[in-house]
Amino acid sequence: MQQAALKNIALLIDADNASHAGIDPVLTVLAELGQVNIRRAYGNWAKPTLSKWSKITHRFGLQPMQQFDLTKGKNATDMAMTIDAIDLLYRGKVDGFGIMSSDSDFTPLVTRLRQDGLIVYGFGSEKAPEAFRTACTRYIDVDRLIHTAAKDDDERPEQEGESEALDADVIELLGSAWKAASRDENGFARLQEVGQIAGNRSSFDVRNHGYKKLADLVRAKSDRFKLEKRENGQLYVKRLR
Repeated sequence: MQQAALKNIALLIDADNASHAGIDPVLTVLAELGQVNIRRAYGNWAKPTLSKWSKITHRFGLQPMQQFDLTKGKNATDMAMTIDAIDLLYRGKVDGFGIMSSDSDFTPLVTRLRQDGLIVYGFGSEKAPEAFRTACTRYIDVDRLIHTAAKDDDERPEQEGESEALDADVIELLGSAWKAASRDENGFARLQEVGQIAGNRSSFDVRNHGYKKLADLVRAKSDRFKLEKRENGQLYVKRLR
């Protein structure tokens, strides 16, 4: 049987507002969507502040896109990224985008891309404006992503401080998604469906809370949710309180 073609993903990096240390885990996340064939990093490469980005462009196959600072205190990076993204959109050869930045100026761009049905993952800091974070299909805190990626696959997240990471808003989001999902006579819903509903309602991503999988997060909150694996291999979840 012929395999389906991999989706074509474009990663556009605002090098002035993104950490070079996050590129490896960011590419790993985008691999969930497809093949990252377009990798462009924008900025004024004459600046010493971009020297760390310069050192890794060949290693990660990044295409440096030079943008001179035409006006003091301003740069042309945002505009160049926006123009290129719209060009890629109208060529019809890109299935999804990764925008690596914490700049709220990209909010209209992300909104426009999503209106055409494209998935847009945002990667930036925890302090990025809410408008940009919520506009993305998923918004992922790069610092937390780096921390999570550094852990061994079998290592469980630390138990202390979980109440801080898994705050009431997250519990309520998952609880509402469980309530909206199809449940059996015992009140269990497919974990995959719960995750999809939660993702559609916000830019929620478990990696922002130090977990690689939604199942790990749910297991950590066994006082709130019950998780069980059925004979079909699928995971089901039930809210306890």
